[in-house]
Amino acid sequence: MAGFFKPNITRAGRIARALWGVVAAGLGVLAFSWKPWVAIVLFAAGGFAFFEALRGWCLLRACGIRTKL
Repeated sequence: MAGFFKPNITRAGRIARALWGVVAAGLGVLAFSWKPWVAIVLFAAGGFAFFEALRGWCLLRACGIRTKL
């Protein structure tokens, strides 16, 4: 299992995931007054994107799916 969580993305991939985290969290803030459950999903997606960016790890790549970044 330790090999599953080893870093597998480059600096560009980390930046892309961090940007996605900012966008998802921002959309979560905007969506909170509209539909709270949508905001929760967006916050969770943003948090996971931040985790991937900080760790240098991508879930899709760890599962064998090739991504562009």
